[in-house]
Amino acid sequence: MSFTIREEGEFKYVEEGEGESIILLHGLFGALSNWDGVINGFKEKYKVIIPMMPIYSAPMKAATVEGLAKFLERFVTFKSLKSFNLVGNSLGGHVGLVYTLKHFKNVKRLVLTGSSGLYENTMGSSFPRRSNYQFVKEKVGYTFYNPKIATKELVDNVFEITKSTAKCLRMISFARSAQKHNMSGEVSNIKVPTLLIWGLNDTITPPFVGHEFRRLIPNSTLKFIDKCGHAPMMEHPQKFNTLFSNFLNGK
Repeated sequence: MSFTIREEGEFKYVEEGEGESIILLHGLFGALSNWDGVINGFKEKYKVIIPMMPIYSAPMKAATVEGLAKFLERFVTFKSLKSFNLVGNSLGGHVGLVYTLKHFKNVKRLVLTGSSGLYENTMGSSFPRRSNYQFVKEKVGYTFYNPKIATKELVDNVFEITKSTAKCLRMISFARSAQKHNMSGEVSNIKVPTLLIWGLNDTITPPFVGHEFRRLIPNSTLKFIDKCGHAPMMEHPQKFNTLFSNFLNGK
């Protein structure tokens, strides 16, 4: 992350550029740096904002999808944001869905990429084992089509997280909440224009999940990126940005 992280009240966030606002939401093992390519691609024409989700610091009773949606509500109010574009990856997409259903007047466009909410295979098949670096490395690599995207820095960060009992407990709580909170009966109420960007090789939210979101969300478009896993904005930032830019421009 080469951008300045601002700290105000309960919030830590990145804000770059001026213009129409774009809010980016990272996932369970995500970080602000996941969106570097999107910031660089859009900060010249848009105000790009990334709140740091309280994945590791939220009170246990708030370690749920709904708790994160309430956090987003507070952040939007704090920043006095209206009529913005909302983009979420993985758990961040799930939070975006919950927020949009409740505050549809604030969301101009919605983008989901590898979003949970219908089905997700969290961390492949099991939770990361503590103090087992190789296991963590393999599971982080599982996120991507090209395991080389899982740099040593990225693996080291996840490994450090798994060494903390408190952080692990919160992650387990968020993961279970996402799996239990199936939105198949709700997402048909989303009327805002919605773009679904999916990795064709996503093993956590496989391609059929993207097709199901497309079937259920009325005003939605599904785009696949080949040789791409669960985080298209990291693995193929140029292709992701092109699809997102076309969507913003009504193409």
